[in-house]
Amino acid sequence: MLALLGLTAADARAADLGYDYLRGSEYDEPAVVTTALIDWSGVYAGGHVGWSTTNFGFKNAGRTEIAHILRQTLVEKEFGVSTWNQLTDKRRSGLSYGGFGGFNVQYGDVVFGVEGDYTSLNQKAYAADSVSRYMQGSTGLYYSVTANTTSRVALTDYGTLRARIGYAFGPLLPFVTGGLALGRAVVGNEVSVFTGEYTDLARQARVGGSGWQTTANHGEKYAAGAALGAGIDYAITSNVFLRAEYQYILFGKFGDHLMNVNTVRSAVAVKF
Repeated sequence: MLALLGLTAADARAADLGYDYLRGSEYDEPAVVTTALIDWSGVYAGGHVGWSTTNFGFKNAGRTEIAHILRQTLVEKEFGVSTWNQLTDKRRSGLSYGGFGGFNVQYGDVVFGVEGDYTSLNQKAYAADSVSRYMQGSTGLYYSVTANTTSRVALTDYGTLRARIGYAFGPLLPFVTGGLALGRAVVGNEVSVFTGEYTDLARQARVGGSGWQTTANHGEKYAAGAALGAGIDYAITSNVFLRAEYQYILFGKFGDHLMNVNTVRSAVAVKF
């Protein structure tokens, strides 16, 4: 009887307080947190700075000039004097900088685009070689020949036009690129060639030859090439992104010179 009275009293107090103790505690529905999606579509432009390493191929430097001096001569025909000099390849590294711009189209998470860039680096190299030989030709005469080559080159700048494809992970956009490059270099070759014809091995009686001949060729040259690269963009806002990128450029010949460039660079850009 006392238990029944206690339960009745508890019910009365619950009614006075205005809640039903059998209903359970109240709670709010969990909020759904959404992250704004980055739209990579549109036009963008920015600037870049990096570290470039240029490999200068000097192996063929000066051959065109020596071949021109010795054109229609027996020593060039029989002994290939223009190929004697083997200048050592060089490698130079330094700061590079420039600008870039492009256009993206996004389908789902896949981003396609076209991008152009300009890079200034002005890297320079120098090489030289000298070869002297004494030989007997098919005429029975002896020939004394010396070939000297000095070559200087500076890769001043280049530009590229590349296709781009990437896959978006929210604010991150890893990508690869490939396309064409056009470079500008200042090339200077100085060559001198001595030829002498003798009737005896001791070179006592000279009967011919042109003696010393020199020529120099200095000027601006352009070369097309291929551009490949990979990198990642990071959107810090819907309109501004940062970039880390590697780029490889393989040029054709600047005259007798071959060059390629490896660049690691960072960039910032604005999307319009």
